[in-house]
Amino acid sequence: MRVLCVDPDVDEGRATASAIGDADIDVTVCGTLGEAREALDGAVDGIVTEYDLPDGTGLELVEAARDVVPDVTCVLFTDADFDELETTALGPAVVEYVDKESPGARDELVDLLTFSIDNRSQTSYPLPPDEEARLAAIEQYVVDPDALDTSLDRLTTVAAALFDVDAATVGFVEAHRERFLACHGTDVDSLDREDTVCTYTILDDEVMVIPDTREDPRFDTNDSLAAADIRFYAGAPVQTDDGEAIGAFCLFDAEPRSFGTEDRELLSTLADEVMANLELRRRLRAATAEERDGDD
Repeated sequence: MRVLCVDPDVDEGRATASAIGDADIDVTVCGTLGEAREALDGAVDGIVTEYDLPDGTGLELVEAARDVVPDVTCVLFTDADFDELETTALGPAVVEYVDKESPGARDELVDLLTFSIDNRSQTSYPLPPDEEARLAAIEQYVVDPDALDTSLDRLTTVAAALFDVDAATVGFVEAHRERFLACHGTDVDSLDREDTVCTYTILDDEVMVIPDTREDPRFDTNDSLAAADIRFYAGAPVQTDDGEAIGAFCLFDAEPRSFGTEDRELLSTLADEVMANLELRRRLRAATAEERDGDD
């Protein structure tokens, strides 16, 4: 776990870094916005920053950080009054605030920081309780995406015809994006996870159906859906034998529609077929590796 601690006051920065370090967290201390930007990379789990910096503000750093690590935990640790801070540019992004001058401020900071990082509570989308295991399963099963294209493309072609919809896709929901390995009726490589419907599909074992996205408060302002003219959505989770939902088999249409029990069962069967394909390839890789090790 790695945290950037940004404070122009050297003594304050060291004291805060010491408190965070006592919680077995690696800390990189910076004194300016520029230094923090240079230290910012995908390995950063959290940012603790003063608001007033010599070359900008802590909120500017938060904006930059979210472009690099969308679910990074950000905490303003400052004596500035939160109500007087200019936060409108952040939009819906979540930023925690701890008053540096309050009693036990650094203890409160460390507790908040560790909880938020462990639970990824500042994401703009919901996370499954088994997110780490789920991501590990993707690495285990989706090893050679290019090799999957042909077989999965056939399934999406069949699905679009079977359900008479505009498009069908198979996508895998990674840490910060959904990567589509098969598409029929649409052409998309990936979407930011916060823009996908499938990040909700993987929360449940059942098929997720949205008869009209414009009538669902979760998606009625989703620009990606509007741009693609998607009104109807149905998605079945692609699940491993251990129950990890690594992706979704999805249907889209420009017109609102219903989706009955039989349709849901058929879509689940197609998702199971995707998983069977992935499992077969995993076993073949394991057998090949075992044979190679035996030859050595």
